Amino acid sequence: MSEIVLLDGGMGQELVRRSGDEPTPLWATRVMIDHPGLVRAIHADYFAAGATIATTNTYAIHHDRLLRYDLDDRFEELHRMALDEAKAARDAHGSGRIAGSIGPLGASYRPDLHPPNAEAVGKYAEVAHLLAPEVDLILCETAASLAGARSVLEGALAGGKPVWLAVTVDDEDGTKLRSGEPVAEVCAIAADGASALLANCSAPEAMAAALEQLAPAGLPFGAYANAFTQITKEFLRIGATVDELEPRRDMGPQAYAEFALSWVDMGATIVGGCCETGPDHIAAIARALKAAGHEIV
Repeated sequence: MSEIVLLDGGMGQELVRRSGDEPTPLWATRVMIDHPGLVRAIHADYFAAGATIATTNTYAIHHDRLLRYDLDDRFEELHRMALDEAKAARDAHGSGRIAGSIGPLGASYRPDLHPPNAEAVGKYAEVAHLLAPEVDLILCETAASLAGARSVLEGALAGGKPVWLAVTVDDEDGTKLRSGEPVAEVCAIAADGASALLANCSAPEAMAAALEQLAPAGLPFGAYANAFTQITKEFLRIGATVDELEPRRDMGPQAYAEFALSWVDMGATIVGGCCETGPDHIAAIARALKAAGHEIV
């Protein structure tokens, strides 16, 4: 059978759930200041569940986010804090890799807020240089448009580590990016240096169509979906929080694991979870993969 990389699951919602704090657009970053060690605990739980990669809690550490909260002077420090939390969990577990997360500039799911290429590449490269010395790979997450995918890949490659490019697709039509552009056109962008190609933070039902579009790139490919009812119009406003997204009641660990196994059946070799999935979801995927005869690597 296949060797499968098992990613971890969502970080942001787990932090909200465990911290008890009210979510804000900077919640996952602020938690590292207010609740040191909590991110490490979540990484540890994902490793214990069977994940082989810890994704750093750096998705939203961008100047455009930090400036709104007078925290931009802590840009490098916050990256260091997130890296240290992931490394501590990995070292305690005794194995595993670390993926340095780079989320989109502007806002998630809002390609209209993404800066021009020349500006974006420099900002992504700045993050990549901070992450690269401490990670095994850089994971560019939730690219919502072709321009966003192109910019983040170019910037991330400046770090000199393998780059996995993940795009977010329309919940109802997985052949389209959130921008409405064809997912298939991401393959040409990925040819400029990506080491793997993924679909993320979209409905599980949309992933099969997305993977059909990504597979022809000839790279390792996979998916990690969210468990939201949908990405609401309210959320697509700058500054929206997870209060405006509802978790699905029909996407428990077993149901989600069945989706993950269906992606593996399509040839995916990288699976995991995104928002509103937790350690129980990853554990269910691990059990299902082993029962099907796959090796988790």
